[in-house]
Amino acid sequence: MTELRVTRRQFLTRTVGAAATVSTLGVPAIVRSQPKELVIGGAASHKAFMEPTVIPMFEKKYGCTILFEGTKSLVNLEKMVSNKAKPYLSVVMMDDPVLLLAVKEDVIEKITPAKVPNLAKLKPAAIHMDGMWTNYQQPYATIALATAKLKAAPASWTELWDPKYKGKVIVPSLQNTEGLSMFFVAAHLETGKPMKDAQYQADAAFKKLRALKPNLLTVYTQMPQAFNLLEQGEAWMIAGALSSYASERKRQGAAVEMDSPKEGVMAMPSGIAKVKNGPQPELAWAFINEMLGAEYQKILTEVAAAEHRLRVGEAIDACVVRVRRSLDPRASDFRLAAGGLVW
Repeated sequence: MTELRVTRRQFLTRTVGAAATVSTLGVPAIVRSQPKELVIGGAASHKAFMEPTVIPMFEKKYGCTILFEGTKSLVNLEKMVSNKAKPYLSVVMMDDPVLLLAVKEDVIEKITPAKVPNLAKLKPAAIHMDGMWTNYQQPYATIALATAKLKAAPASWTELWDPKYKGKVIVPSLQNTEGLSMFFVAAHLETGKPMKDAQYQADAAFKKLRALKPNLLTVYTQMPQAFNLLEQGEAWMIAGALSSYASERKRQGAAVEMDSPKEGVMAMPSGIAKVKNGPQPELAWAFINEMLGAEYQKILTEVAAAEHRLRVGEAIDACVVRVRRSLDPRASDFRLAAGGLVW
């Protein structure tokens, strides 16, 4: 019987050839590069202006896909904490009070100019806790109204309590950060004290809010649902509505306006942070950097009716005034201050 001998070269040649044959038969090639995917946790209301603008811009430039998980800031915090050992979020866009908790839970990491060069271009007030997070925009909370139902906007926050608006007012839940705007307004109206003092008067705030109950249609946790009721005419006003969402709905053709009560409005800074040990770290840093750059800042100023966060931005400042005039002619001299009502 003839002995069959196979050399090492013959063995390797045949093995590689067999593997190539299997691959051509439709078995997936494991080593094939996978598309880059960046998962961002942000506010549900932000999807309306993020998805048509800056998200596709970033995807095209960096050759990746962004998955934007829109929900409440506290829910995103829970996701980070529960997945701390193996995070799947890379970037979070959250409200400042919740980002304070994120720092305490050690689930976000410090932003530095080395990682995010545009950090150096921001106003100092936009950078918090030595760079643990930064604000990328500053919209405001005010009264949104259905123009089909109200021809004249309320001149004061006090009009929300007028009996003629029975069952026609919506307010945010205190689970939502913008819910604090109504809480502080209520304390201010009940006590007559300046906002910086009234914000600590919790009993007075709850007393004033209880008096609003006859006029309430509902208390919302999801802003899109509240605006659906407003646009359908079931609600006439949303107290504490965010300019970032209201302005986008108006641009989409909804019959809504934003009011500018004489007492002023509440600044609502929006924060952005890198999730600690999150996947795709280079993409995450790049996204944060782009969000803080002049190009994205100008877009966000326009679509969200928000203050930009750059140190110098004359063209963007002019854009802010133009946007506000289109929404409310009285708003051309608007100025916002974090934590207070101003006009």
